[in-house]
Amino acid sequence: MPRKRKTKDESQESAPKRRRSSRQASKEEQKGREETSPAAGSNTAVNPEAPRHDGEWYWLMKAEPEPRFENGVDVSFSIDDLRAKTEPEGWDGIRAYAARNNLRKMNVHDKSFFYHSNCKEPGIVGIMEIVKEFSPDETALIPGAPYYDPASTKENPRWSVVHVEFRRKFAVPIPLRELRELGKPGGVLENMQMLKQSRLSVSRVSESEWAALCRLADEKAAEAGLEHVDA
Repeated sequence: MPRKRKTKDESQESAPKRRRSSRQASKEEQKGREETSPAAGSNTAVNPEAPRHDGEWYWLMKAEPEPRFENGVDVSFSIDDLRAKTEPEGWDGIRAYAARNNLRKMNVHDKSFFYHSNCKEPGIVGIMEIVKEFSPDETALIPGAPYYDPASTKENPRWSVVHVEFRRKFAVPIPLRELRELGKPGGVLENMQMLKQSRLSVSRVSESEWAALCRLADEKAAEAGLEHVDA
């Protein structure tokens, strides 16, 4: 089901519900998810070709929430679309090598910000978890599909996909304009990969950047009197 492409940048929206520290919530619930997730913990969740790293790594992955058509197919995908899924979702449609290489570095239980891109109010809208490491992106093999690539074959797949699950929708998104402010010299995000390579659709987030952004999301929720929506 070809869909989301992550190449440009821009978007956003709001939300209500339960409030807990964004960092704390994901760590507290991880153990139970290891046992219940359809992909996490299964033999197929871990790819032996993926490089191993200690602890969780953090990422930012972009998708376009507003309708956009490629070859007659709407490729939009939002945090609410992910939240509605009942099984792990393949993050397909990546057709840039730098972004693909980042996908291939991901380990099960890594976390990623969900970023709404190429829309009216771009920004970080929530959190998802990597529950299955990279495998071939078979949407590249389908003639007529939005991101068909004739150079990619079953024997030599050029593109990869990871599978993710919804973990949290922020009560109040963190807009791109705030990220840019924090990315100025001396700011907590001054070295953030997404701000330095704005067209990169899958980027690394350092542990300190992750902590700062989760803290900011919690502060924005408290100020608005709203609560995050958790899985």
